[in-house]
Amino acid sequence: MAGAKNHDFHILPPSIWPLASSMAAFMMAAGGVMYLNEAPLGGFVFGAGLIATLACMGFWWADVIRESKAGDHTPVVQLHLRYGMILFIASEVMFFVGWFWSWFDFSLFPAAIQYNHEDGVSLIEAGNTAVAAQWPPAGLEVLNAFELPLLNTFILLLSGTTVTWAHHALIHNQRGGALKGLWGAIGVGENDGVKKGLWLTVILGALFSCIQAYEYIHAPMPFKGLNYGAAFYMATGFHGFHVLVGTIFLAVNLIRAYQGDFTPKQHFGFEAAAWYWHFVDVVWLFLFVVIYVWGGWGAPIHGG
Repeated sequence: MAGAKNHDFHILPPSIWPLASSMAAFMMAAGGVMYLNEAPLGGFVFGAGLIATLACMGFWWADVIRESKAGDHTPVVQLHLRYGMILFIASEVMFFVGWFWSWFDFSLFPAAIQYNHEDGVSLIEAGNTAVAAQWPPAGLEVLNAFELPLLNTFILLLSGTTVTWAHHALIHNQRGGALKGLWGAIGVGENDGVKKGLWLTVILGALFSCIQAYEYIHAPMPFKGLNYGAAFYMATGFHGFHVLVGTIFLAVNLIRAYQGDFTPKQHFGFEAAAWYWHFVDVVWLFLFVVIYVWGGWGAPIHGG
């Protein structure tokens, strides 16, 4: 019969969101360039582009959720969605490889500079370069890796176990139960491992971000004018941004869990968030070892 569907693929209807998203992203990029060059209305254009980009993301993903509920996400479609998420995470891996590369370049081939909290960065005289070419730069105090960074490591590792608990609870359909105690007050049944695991993961992610913000406020190294500070803040800061995005991703999945969107056999949105969160965990382990522990080895500890 003409027009009958005899395949497992999903043929998408025409959508405005690809075009609208590209226009919004261009507006945001142009506004960012204008703002950095102090052009008039640069901040306004950037803000409008950011809001438009976020709106397009929300409307587009809402369409994807509706397609899933309509039964358009066949096993073949779900497989290809997983391929897409794997490729996205692979691109994120290469993104962080760039920041690790810069860190190793600065540390293995250090410049002959000296840092002073009051005077900033200064070049070392020619006769003393052999002594001064060290990493971290001479005169710089570093953060104690075994205080807040270690605490954040434990927090992220624990959050990895809670999101895995939620994932396994979803696969085994551990839902519902009587509403008792504090869990019951927020609509979580005593047998609902999905919502419990997601709640705990979101809380731990938010706690990580708060501790990192506190760490940045009290960090002794500047961002501007010093290779150590620039590489430190860019690598750990972008990871912190990924933690924030992952926390929002999981919070959206928590809302969808309350709405009953997931089933044991169809829950790609949850799976994608869990994969993303495990990626964030693994990147932090490398950051902790390379930047906090090895990168600060032998330098004076700030406040120590």
